[in-house]
Amino acid sequence: MKSELTNLRELGVPEEELFSFVEHSDVEAEKITAPRYSYWQSVFRVFFKKKINIIMLGLLLLIILFAYVYPTLIVYDRYANITDSTTKHLLPAAAIEKFGFSLSWILGSGGSGEPTFDTVWVGSQISISLALMCAVINLTIGILLGAVWGFSKKVDVFMMEVYNTIANIPYVLLISVVVMVLTASFWSLVFALTVTGWLGVAYFIRTQVIIIRDREYNLASRCLGTSIGRIAMRNILPFMTSVIVTLAATEIPSYISYEVFLAYIGIGLKDMSLGRLIYEAEPAMVTNGWQFEFWSPVVVASIVAVVLYVVGQNLGDASDPRTHM
Repeated sequence: MKSELTNLRELGVPEEELFSFVEHSDVEAEKITAPRYSYWQSVFRVFFKKKINIIMLGLLLLIILFAYVYPTLIVYDRYANITDSTTKHLLPAAAIEKFGFSLSWILGSGGSGEPTFDTVWVGSQISISLALMCAVINLTIGILLGAVWGFSKKVDVFMMEVYNTIANIPYVLLISVVVMVLTASFWSLVFALTVTGWLGVAYFIRTQVIIIRDREYNLASRCLGTSIGRIAMRNILPFMTSVIVTLAATEIPSYISYEVFLAYIGIGLKDMSLGRLIYEAEPAMVTNGWQFEFWSPVVVASIVAVVLYVVGQNLGDASDPRTHM
């Protein structure tokens, strides 16, 4: 480099032409050249990176389509063929031969001559709606109360006594007693599943809040006079998105399981839910074609629960900022 400069000087090139000043801008110097970070874009990027998530999400959309859209496209009357004994408990081949090929008859017919395929999806709509309603109520109450519970020592002392008392009562026993007292209906079952169901959610959120509340930025906010409610809503809950999504992933399938279990033992919904269909199909095991009547709602309930759980769990993992690196 020095030899090149010496040669240029020997040629008589002025130093002003050898170097040029670069203008300095404080604004440009402060710009961050790293790519801009978007939380939700990162969440979906991580989520859709796994092929299993795309498959499960496709199954979930298919379930929603058949449970909520398909029943509106058909004319369903469960007891339309009840007086015709030749239409009851038919295998798929026999049902298609009698009624002609149709999506409704690909799983045969039930004890009232109704198409099993249509019956299962109409029942799925009730079971899924029940699970979603219970999950929304329990998560909303549990998250809000749990956030306050984790911050306030007075609330913590009172709620711990409530939790220690109610948590020792078997949940299934409590639900069963409430349903029998109120009689089984959609809203009575919602009440039974939510009257204390929010308590476990609130306790879980309380534990997470206690872990986060004493971090430096929260202590600084409290020193500046920020209210506990504002700190909980602005500083804590947004950082618990992955925890909440994971919690929802376990809550929704569990309510479907409770509905099926209660109906199977005879104290569940009287409406045509998945659990009720399984309960009514059990006596048909002595007749031909019982396999499709019994196993169809069992398989659909299992698929719905597994798909909701897997999608929720993987979405919860993708919501964790540590997976965005």
